[in-house]
This record gives sequence, C-alpha cells and structure tokens, in this order.
Amino acid sequence: MENSILLNLSKDEKKLLEVKSLKKNEILFREGENCESVSIVVSGEVKISTISFEGQELIYNILQKNDVFGNNLIFSDEPFYKGDVIATKDSTIVIIKRENLILLLQSNKEFMIAYLNTQSNFSKKLNSTIKLLSYSSAEERLRFYLFNNNGKIQYKSVSELASILHLQRETLSRLLTKLEKENVIKRSLHQIVLLD
Repeated sequence: MENSILLNLSKDEKKLLEVKSLKKNEILFREGENCESVSIVVSGEVKISTISFEGQELIYNILQKNDVFGNNLIFSDEPFYKGDVIATKDSTIVIIKRENLILLLQSNKEFMIAYLNTQSNFSKKLNSTIKLLSYSSAEERLRFYLFNNNGKIQYKSVSELASILHLQRETLSRLLTKLEKENVIKRSLHQIVLLD
C-alpha cells in the first residue's frame, strides 16, 4: 500500500479500507452499477471498457499501480460506472467506501491533500483526452499522444493503442505502417519511438 493517498493513514484508519484480490479477467464493477467507493490499484492492472453498438470493445481507461478510479463518479449526480471494471492481470485493489472517504477527508489533512492532488492529476489527464479527441486525423492524434509521452509509447497491442487513441484498429495499423516506411517512427515489440 505505497500509494501517496494511503501513506499517511494510521493503523486504525487503514481498517476503513477494503483490500480486494482479483484474478485476470475478473470483473470488479459492472457497467451501470452505482459507484459507492473510490478504488486504488495497488498492484496489477484493470481496464474500464464497454461494448459499442457494433460489438467492438471500447476501452475508456487502463489503470495501473497507484492509479485511482471512481473519484470522478462518487460525488456526481449520476454516479454510475460507464463501463465494466475488469482486471487485465492478477491485481490487488484497495476500496474506500464513500462514508469512509468522507471521514478520512475530514480527519486527516495529509490524506485530504493527497486526495485533492489525485483529483487535480485526474483533471489534467481528462483535459489531455479531450484535447486528443479534438484532433480529427489519426496522424494528429498519434503525434499528440507521442508528444505527451516524450516521443515514446509502450503498448501491449495495436488494438489497445487504437482504443486509447479512439481510432479503429485497422486505421491505426495502416498509419503505423505508413509512418514507419516514411521514417517518422521506429517500431519494435510493444514500443513506438518518434524519430522526427
């Protein structure tokens, strides 16, 4: 439990947390389910995804160690998960129920500051996604994403990267091939590096 939000909790405060172990492909929360907690990925990885009308998986978010989710829903007017929360590998998640979160925010200043910092970082990430979506061409989106990641992207599959960029897999695959031929990018196994 080394996440900065959890670092300043006392032994008694840690009793307010629920630790959940998930196996790969296990669903933690279902789309449409009421969000009643903030969750932190302690180890492993989870994704939030839904199925489109065409039957394709749309990945909203991929969350790794120390990432927080539910924080944008828990106090909203419509606190419902927009997709299934699924472990993509064996994972450990810390869950803080709404009432316990309020108690910790009221009683622990360091926890409150760390939580507000997480909220701010989430807002920055959301703004970056909105900016990404403002680019209409696939190449602009890829270049923007590369730029935001210092010219280097680690990815598991073209399908996953396409979901992150909100592109069709085939479109991204063709673009990567084109840019590689033009020596704009260099591709190796699970990595893309911007050359120009």
